[in-house]
Amino acid sequence: MLRDKSLIPLSHQHQHALALCVRIDRAMPIPEADLAAWQTEIEQQFHAEVTIHFVAEEAVLFPAARRFEELAALVDDLLADHVAPRKYFDQAQLGSLSATHLSIFAQRMSAHIRKEERQLFERVQVLMTKEELALLGRQLTAALENVAESCAVPSETTRLRPARKRET
Repeated sequence: MLRDKSLIPLSHQHQHALALCVRIDRAMPIPEADLAAWQTEIEQQFHAEVTIHFVAEEAVLFPAARRFEELAALVDDLLADHVAPRKYFDQAQLGSLSATHLSIFAQRMSAHIRKEERQLFERVQVLMTKEELALLGRQLTAALENVAESCAVPSETTRLRPARKRET
């Protein structure tokens, strides 16, 4: 389904986070010497975008979606999903993430984003009227106004690499 313009700002931010997750996945196994660079990038993305993104979802999108009984359990699940990434971001700030934790972070973050895009956004677009979606879009735009208008440029260590063949 084509994404409604009211949700596009969140979807764009999801793309940024998914790109990070793909790069982490392709870099696996991450050498110990590269962990600091990855943690720095995770911390930067969290401060530039994710913190405000989570607040916008929690203050605007999730309450709007919760009005629909069929979405209440999904919203609860998505709210619970926000806990783990915050812990990983805290660990990244402290420089205490292992390569295994980076991989788990990328898998969980990717799964969370896909759940929002494929389940929540799809259902919200079906259940809400055009007027409700327009109001939601205005509220999200206001909630996201302090997101840094920058493009995260990976370091030499964290740039995208060709997919590696994995042993099975």
